[in-house]
Amino acid sequence: MKVAVLGSGIIGTATAWWLRQAGHEVVVVDRQAGPAQETSRANGCQIAVSFAEPWANPHAPLKVLKWMFQKDAPLVFRPQLDWRQWRWGLAFLRECLPARLEPNIRAMVRLSEYSRRTLQAMRADLDIDYKHLECGILNFYRDPRLIEASQQAADLMRDFGVDRRIVDRDEILRIEPALAGSHEQIAGGDYTAEDETGDVYLFTTELARRAKLEGVEFLFSTQVTRLLAENGRVRAAELIDPQGQYRVLKADAYVAALGSYTPRLLAPLGVACGVYPAKGYSATFDIVDHEAAPRVSLTDSENKMVYSRIGNQIRMAGTAELSGYGRELNTIRCDNMVTLARRLFPSALDFDNVRFWSGLRPTTPSNVPLIGRTRISNLYLNTGHGTLGWTMGVGSGRALADLISGKRPEPEFPFLG
Repeated sequence: MKVAVLGSGIIGTATAWWLRQAGHEVVVVDRQAGPAQETSRANGCQIAVSFAEPWANPHAPLKVLKWMFQKDAPLVFRPQLDWRQWRWGLAFLRECLPARLEPNIRAMVRLSEYSRRTLQAMRADLDIDYKHLECGILNFYRDPRLIEASQQAADLMRDFGVDRRIVDRDEILRIEPALAGSHEQIAGGDYTAEDETGDVYLFTTELARRAKLEGVEFLFSTQVTRLLAENGRVRAAELIDPQGQYRVLKADAYVAALGSYTPRLLAPLGVACGVYPAKGYSATFDIVDHEAAPRVSLTDSENKMVYSRIGNQIRMAGTAELSGYGRELNTIRCDNMVTLARRLFPSALDFDNVRFWSGLRPTTPSNVPLIGRTRISNLYLNTGHGTLGWTMGVGSGRALADLISGKRPEPEFPFLG
């Protein structure tokens, strides 16, 4: 078949790659000048199977309510005059019911594990350099009272086959000596040795280059304005090309992988897509003292921040703002990130030349992504991965390529259709 993939982040590019490997003719459309220019541009770099757990849980509503009144809270719900936001919020509350937690975690872990295996195989096959490290992810707590909650989360993950083990402060310092200067801040934590890190932007741009060599066509600086449907099928995608001219793109199947913007494309067709943007921030620091900088990827659970080494830099990322589609930087959040990094690694990083970034994570109320066929027979979704787009990306692309090809995907997952 000829398949049009709309979007060239890690999700769209991986989908295009695997569709081409299955023998399909593939064309990718993106409004940006190249691949991975939006949510995949500068995220936290973690392949975090150990954190494939939903925001929605029985304790979340009270936390969100408390955080609404904190300017630097890790998760902020800013009410808007937008019925989509309120519908998403009500669905989120439903997903906080105790009965929803286990099936959501199961789906997220299964897809994440499959995606990590797929990425490892691709790395061996394609020899793509994306500054990956296989040092695990170390999650630490400052408040001793949170260790019990960590134990419960780790126990649940082990039930699903993820070896997230509890570690005390001494073992934390053995795993990551760069935290020695901050040991008084740390009460304990957990560690997952199998997790990885790597630069999703480097991986995606190189995978797109390889896909082009394999015959995938990329239409960059091209906007998808609408999908033209009749008789239960999409017959064409309406585009505006780099010269500002309208054109139509005809294909046998269409994949909507536009991240947070997917619902806007689908709404005129009456196709439900429970995705809302959660704005996240990152800060990239140059390393000035390599001995004092961490190699193991770190998660600061209290502040919902991650730290990953990518070559000669440290990428710090976190927070979530459910406040619409704006990407403007919040100075308070940026300053708070620098303060947190300085407390942990006061001599390791160049704090005078930090590069800030924000991106819109496409988030479902359950944090389970939407992958599969819609009620329109030749229209497929691959979106809603939230903070785990890099963790789940290549596996999501491969699984959807299997579905489109009429094959049963490998992971146990609630695919659409």
